[in-house]
Amino acid sequence: MADVAVNFLVENLMQLLLDNAELIVGVKGEAENLLQDLSEFNAFLKQAAKVRSENPVLKELVKSIRKVVNRAEDAIDKFVIEAKLHKKRGLTRLLDIAHYKRVKDVAVEIKGIRDRVTEIRHNNTHGLQALQDHDDTFNTAAQERQPPVVEEDDVVGFDEEAQKVIDRLLEGSDDLEVIPVVGMPGLGKTTLATKIFKHPKIEYEFITRLWLYVSQSYKTRELYLNIISKFTGKTKHYHDMCEKDLADVVRDILAEGGKYLIVLDDVWSREAWDRIKIAFPRNEKGNRILLTTRDRNVARYCNESPHDLKFLTDEESWILLEKKAFHKAKCPPELETHGQSIARKCKGLPLAIVVIAGALIGKDKTKEWEQVDQSVGEHLINRDQPNNCNKLVRMSYDDLSYDLKACFLYFGAFPRGFLIPAWKLIRLWIAEGFIQYRGNLSLECKAEDYLNDLVNRNLVMVMRRTSDGQIKTCRVHDMLYEFCWQEATTEENLFHEVKFGVEQSVPEMSTHRRLCIHSSVLKFISMKPSGEHVRSFLCFSPEKIDIPPAVIANIPRAFPLLRVFDSESIKISRFCKEFFQWYHLRYIAFSFDLMMVLPKHVGELWNIQTLIVNTQQINLDIQADIWNMPRLRHLHTNTSAKLPTPVAPKTSKFTLVNQSLQTLSTIAPESCTEDVLSRAPNLKKLGIRGKIAMLLEQNKSELFNNVKKLQFLENLKLINVDQTDQKQLRLPPAYLFPTKLRKLTLLDTWLEWDDMSVLGQLEYLQVLKLKDNAFKGELWEPKVGGFRSLLVLFIERTDLASWNASGDHFPRLKHLLLISCDKLEEIPIGLADICSLQVMELRNSTKPAAKSARCIQAKKDKQTAAKTQRFELSIFPPDL
Repeated sequence: MADVAVNFLVENLMQLLLDNAELIVGVKGEAENLLQDLSEFNAFLKQAAKVRSENPVLKELVKSIRKVVNRAEDAIDKFVIEAKLHKKRGLTRLLDIAHYKRVKDVAVEIKGIRDRVTEIRHNNTHGLQALQDHDDTFNTAAQERQPPVVEEDDVVGFDEEAQKVIDRLLEGSDDLEVIPVVGMPGLGKTTLATKIFKHPKIEYEFITRLWLYVSQSYKTRELYLNIISKFTGKTKHYHDMCEKDLADVVRDILAEGGKYLIVLDDVWSREAWDRIKIAFPRNEKGNRILLTTRDRNVARYCNESPHDLKFLTDEESWILLEKKAFHKAKCPPELETHGQSIARKCKGLPLAIVVIAGALIGKDKTKEWEQVDQSVGEHLINRDQPNNCNKLVRMSYDDLSYDLKACFLYFGAFPRGFLIPAWKLIRLWIAEGFIQYRGNLSLECKAEDYLNDLVNRNLVMVMRRTSDGQIKTCRVHDMLYEFCWQEATTEENLFHEVKFGVEQSVPEMSTHRRLCIHSSVLKFISMKPSGEHVRSFLCFSPEKIDIPPAVIANIPRAFPLLRVFDSESIKISRFCKEFFQWYHLRYIAFSFDLMMVLPKHVGELWNIQTLIVNTQQINLDIQADIWNMPRLRHLHTNTSAKLPTPVAPKTSKFTLVNQSLQTLSTIAPESCTEDVLSRAPNLKKLGIRGKIAMLLEQNKSELFNNVKKLQFLENLKLINVDQTDQKQLRLPPAYLFPTKLRKLTLLDTWLEWDDMSVLGQLEYLQVLKLKDNAFKGELWEPKVGGFRSLLVLFIERTDLASWNASGDHFPRLKHLLLISCDKLEEIPIGLADICSLQVMELRNSTKPAAKSARCIQAKKDKQTAAKTQRFELSIFPPDL
């Protein structure tokens, strides 16, 4: 079959040659010839990716291509680093002679690789020709962006099931009780548990709610540390404790808190339950454990009366298939017969239905549906053989373009059940070279389209969305995860997971291009692994890991050609010199506790696209010259970062500008100088944390005027951390805000409600989030004609008591969310006249406010537009 991994090896190598033309000048001729040869391979592989074949000749051909491309990539990568170091050292005669000898050697090496390319081409003429003659059945993705399809979380037929389990959780004795949900893989156990976990009654009844993913490969220590981390935010003091002592800590934490609900998702054995349950106190508060398992023996061991999850009826199956294949639209009459037949053959399994629906999306011909109908049968869906689901996933997988295949398989590199932040996934895809795109959209926009495509095909589950409907976190179903992992680690060789207990050899490990490790990280690094071929090192350990400086140095020494280093769980206490020789690095994420400085040598990593720094310090001094990092697109810190003042080279007459930079989050207000922000003219997202008075006091500072000059800024966040200065802040005039601002978040700014009129004048503002007393005062009277584009209004913790508003003030509002507005007497009834208003949520509000919200709901229900535009009201606690 075609090899996804090789496609990207070829394309990344081609890009490597283009990006480093200056450094490989000594071997330019041979490199260009190699580039031309590989271009032919690339065309072949793109064609091969559209054909699923078990032809052993084709498999061997792909293996041969992988080997030769790896050789070429390794040779050029190593030469680029050597050339960079040579240039950095300066020219001495001795070094010069040695370097140019190396140039000659590399040219000879590339010539040898080209000879191997010629040999492969000559020996596989028939295989190449066969694929070139194959019809191209794939449609090229449209250049125009398609809006994401936002589906409801509910699965058809689950309302009654959820209510039965909720009743069991809320009723019964005050003693700790376990309610197991049992069913075969793909039946929807986790989906049902998620629906229950988010239910307002459950949120109200259980002060503490925790979700723990157990799985077959669970580690009790990690589960305990996960619970401790969610309560304390830190686990450093607990790492050396034995399992029993950790259980005691968890028990004490839970006993001191209120009534709790803990979801244990995917429990495989009775032994797992026995080891975990000792940490759950029986404190007569009505605590509950909701447990999901595929094993009925495990379920009955935990409770003699488990909840057996039912299969969908034929009618429910068809409703779900239609919903997922057409995204709420009706199925054309000519397709209904085959659609209902397909639904019946799915035998009530929701996962089978949604996966097959994903393969049907975009197919509108009767013949196409008939082919799927004929292919779905006993060999694909068998309740007694749930692992056959892989064949179902294969139907959708084979329908993906070759670049989407790699993006989908990459989900297998994360731990099973891991909630993946969408922005992180997108940045990783780009750094890995999966987004091979030359159109008008940014790489980030194209990657976002890919993610939405996988969601719309029902291959990826959205776990959380942002207030404006964008994907915030996602994951794949366990059965799909199994497919991704198997396909990526065996057939495609896309990545390799380091597991202890499974025999590993250093030579074997060094042949893989990507390594992921989720546990025993310190043990692995202490072994001094060696992997010159490794390009990505992904560490997603659930706990923060303190690694001694001497051991940390093993990582860059082991993997000198790294491009992706994602290790937020590894705490770095000191940088060694080898870190600053990762010249191919595109993505780096790490943490540290004590360091307050990001050293200037980080600025020498000139290929970095995404830089993520997490620290326990309240300030971070960035000394790295980010303005001279031409490919840096995103800088993320979790604290107030002071940026370096740009210094143009003495030999240059031009201002140093980083055209690529899109994200700065979060930086100190004092860094918002003209010198700094003028160096990032294409910035789209800016977060500012610190004494916001420095930014807003117009009589003392013109810093905010520098923000105004960011012509492409869409997302601005202002976080005030000045608790001592009680001076009243005021917003600058609307004309001083960036003209294209789409999303604004204010936190702890204590502004006057009169200043909302300034924000109302922002022409393109769609999302406004006001958190932690962003505004103060009891009365807010908006002005007519403002907020013409506002879609989402989020207000959290304020002393607002009276608010007068109508559709004239928020003509396009879709989503209103009020949290802990515990003095608000009434939600303006005039908001019911907003035709676009779809969702209203109240959390910890007052009874009068809740009553007025229900009046709005009643009025919306009577309106004619409500028949086509559903209005949802959510109130927590529900008895307000």
